Amino acid sequence: MEWTDRIRRIKLILVLAAIVIAVGSLFVSKQLTDTLKQEEHNRMAVWAEAMKSLNKADENTDLSLVLKVINENDYIPVVLMDQDGKVTDFRNVSLHADNRTDSLREAQQIGLRCKAEGHFIRITLDKAHYINVCYDESLILKRLTLFPVIQLGVVLVFVLLAVFALLASKRAEQNRVWAGLSKETAHQLGTPISSLMGWVEVLREEYPQDDLIPELDKDVQRLQLISDRFSKIGSPPELKPTNLSAVLSHVVDYIDRRTSHSVVISCLLPDHDVMVDINAALFEWVIENLCKNAVDAMNGGPGKITIVVTDSVQKVAIEVTDTGKGISKKNLKTVFKPGFTTKKRGWGLGLSLAKRIVEQYHKGRIYVKSSVVGQGTTFRIELQK
Repeated sequence: MEWTDRIRRIKLILVLAAIVIAVGSLFVSKQLTDTLKQEEHNRMAVWAEAMKSLNKADENTDLSLVLKVINENDYIPVVLMDQDGKVTDFRNVSLHADNRTDSLREAQQIGLRCKAEGHFIRITLDKAHYINVCYDESLILKRLTLFPVIQLGVVLVFVLLAVFALLASKRAEQNRVWAGLSKETAHQLGTPISSLMGWVEVLREEYPQDDLIPELDKDVQRLQLISDRFSKIGSPPELKPTNLSAVLSHVVDYIDRRTSHSVVISCLLPDHDVMVDINAALFEWVIENLCKNAVDAMNGGPGKITIVVTDSVQKVAIEVTDTGKGISKKNLKTVFKPGFTTKKRGWGLGLSLAKRIVEQYHKGRIYVKSSVVGQGTTFRIELQK
């Protein structure tokens, strides 16, 4: 819980920091953009006055200042249009045409667009004539306008990467904890299991005719198998070509002998051997977990568990269906998460370990195919051949 709370606080801090940066960036960029827009408008007003002065100049007019103002505009796109909408001149306009006629036509389209957007200043020449100085936003202003969007994107990517790194770190730490716990459990079980195996041999020599000793030996072998399973958690298991039908039959036989007779377990297998690369000990654990969860979902019975195997060219599918209480829709996405359980007792690790065994160790897939509250659930496992 402490780690989860810490992760939640860090994610909240990152989100708040991203919001502050985004809002601050938008505010500063808006201020700069508005200031630059006003400055460019003022520049164009001065430029328009210079053009007006140039048009009314005579032989006694000093044109040095006027020409200086006009020539200083080397970055704001400008299109001059007469009262008929024809282009008389343009400068700082990026055109793609190859000849003068097409250039004027393209410049006219730019001028009309700027005029429609309200970016123009009218210069009255006389009572019957005027020209419109149509100007567009400069490249600097356009880049400044796009800057907040780019910055927001960078901030968003940073937050996503940070959250992803935190979640990956959390999962890695959880995996190390589960692997360490499993190996320690296997280690602790090793000594008493060895002792029990020795006592079974002693009893077998002392009472060779006792029918209970073979059953006791089966239970000790079962403990040895469980210890072996726990020791494999956290280490890549060795996969071997195995007859899946034989593995499932063994699991069904084991579960059936330890489950109430009111729960009927059936296994529908193909007529031929189904060979697939698996670790038999770990895969049996997966099926056992699904069957035990199914028994718990039926509260011990009455009910039915059906295991169906479908063998195709590329993959093998195993479906485990029960007639239990089902899973609510809100829990469908969390059933495989560590700690999830609907039982009063239990750590909620069974399905989480099953998912890890199937998907990480066997490169397969396990999911809830269907579930109806009050009717039952179907889990599906898919293995590539």
